[in-house]
Amino acid sequence: MLKSQNLTEGPIAKNLLLFALPMLLGQILQQLYSLADAWVVGNFAEKEAFAAVSSTGSISFMIIGFFSGIAIGGGVIISKYFGAGDKEMVEKSIHTNFLFGLIASVAATCIGYILVPKMLVWMKTPKEVLPYSLTYFQIFFGGVSTVILYNICMSIMRAVGDSLHPLYYLIVSSLTNVVLDLLLVAVFHQGVAGAAWATVFSQALSVFLCLIRMCRLKDYTRLDFKKLKFYPSIMKEVIAQGIPTGLQNSVISIGNTVIQANVNHFGAAAMAGQGAYARIEGLAFLPITCMSMSLPTFVSQNLGAGKPDRAKAGSRFGILFGMILAECIGIALFFYAPGAIRFLVKAEDAIKFGVIHSQTTSLFFFLLAFSHCASGVLRGCGKAYIPMISMLSFWCAFRILYVTVAVQFFPVYRTVAMAYPITWSLSSILLLIFLLRLDWEKALR
Repeated sequence: MLKSQNLTEGPIAKNLLLFALPMLLGQILQQLYSLADAWVVGNFAEKEAFAAVSSTGSISFMIIGFFSGIAIGGGVIISKYFGAGDKEMVEKSIHTNFLFGLIASVAATCIGYILVPKMLVWMKTPKEVLPYSLTYFQIFFGGVSTVILYNICMSIMRAVGDSLHPLYYLIVSSLTNVVLDLLLVAVFHQGVAGAAWATVFSQALSVFLCLIRMCRLKDYTRLDFKKLKFYPSIMKEVIAQGIPTGLQNSVISIGNTVIQANVNHFGAAAMAGQGAYARIEGLAFLPITCMSMSLPTFVSQNLGAGKPDRAKAGSRFGILFGMILAECIGIALFFYAPGAIRFLVKAEDAIKFGVIHSQTTSLFFFLLAFSHCASGVLRGCGKAYIPMISMLSFWCAFRILYVTVAVQFFPVYRTVAMAYPITWSLSSILLLIFLLRLDWEKALR
């Protein structure tokens, strides 16, 4: 039987934290993927190779984020039926979501190969960095199905309360990734190609382990390839919940891509410094990210079980916990960023840019935490379009407008970095308004 966690009963804070803990450990391991790539490439390859690997996030997430957003929407639907105890609908939802993941994998590969080379040129990637970036992306998108299918499997498992087994599989794949990084980059000197192959192979291993687990289950949450089918009513719900999040992810990435283009304008040192800091920030912010990822499952399970007051109480705890913890992390990062960045990149000019970014953004982490956690609550309530509106308005449109205009008057790197705390503030205000007006009794119906 599946070791599922029923979030509709028991102490709220304890349940949320216990559910989020394996996710936190898993996310740390995923970040170690990225840090391993960065550390090995930064220490055993050229500065241009490190700049290429460290600046890939916004482009890859623009494509992957769309399909991952739909996976999140599918998870909300599965959680709702799981909380309501509707076994038939849980089974149909699982198979509809997995079939979508297979189709999405093919689509993402095609889109990546067509779009990414043009995006790199449009972003004015420095000539000395461009060949490395192209090599990395060609390999990465050749195996992008491993990333999408893992997100689908992970979303299904978490939707029925199993956040533990994805952790086990990430431990294995993360260790594999580190070994392959050292072997391919440090020993065989394959540079960015080695880092890309290490990521693809290790991610494929995690998918394989997920599938073994899901196909061997003995209850209604079992994955059976013979039952893969699109159920129109379920797919309609998945699309309604997932498309807003997917579009949000992709369009936010467009905003971040514009910012990355402005970072590229300052040269390879700025690309390396900003990329190194982004990886440190991503690791430091993981506890809050995992709380925001836990909230949709908690809220949708409780609303599906007809417990809106419990869903509301859990949301309040999750948001406050995330904000307090985020600010503590931000303060620590403000003071210790130079040493952390130096661990990833040795060039002093690159470290300087990373420190500027840290000093500009880290003290505003409580706003970033509120935006993430509030968005998670609203998705769990079936209101995914609200975070989409907020993020598209501020994290994309306003960021692009701000950077385009502000850099003309203040052409320094700190101007680019300021785009983040400004847009976090604006999105937090809008999300707070919607949360205060939310009708919990009618949510997710």
